[in-house]
Amino acid sequence: MTGGSRGIGRATCLLLASRGYDVAVNYQSNAEGAQAVVTDIEAAGGHARVFQADVTEESRVGGISSDATL
Repeated sequence: MTGGSRGIGRATCLLLASRGYDVAVNYQSNAEGAQAVVTDIEAAGGHARVFQADVTEESRVGGISSDATL
């Protein structure tokens, strides 16, 4: 989920996790916020990982999807 560290992205990550999905939380600059989302998901019994990338760079997007095996 791009922008998963705050706002609508965070809410979407939490919703997906509550419905049983494993979540890849992407952030560009808010590592602390992204890790907090992962901590909340794991505390509720879900699975999530943090990925840092600027998704405006196409080469970084492919790296997220190939590394996102939870």
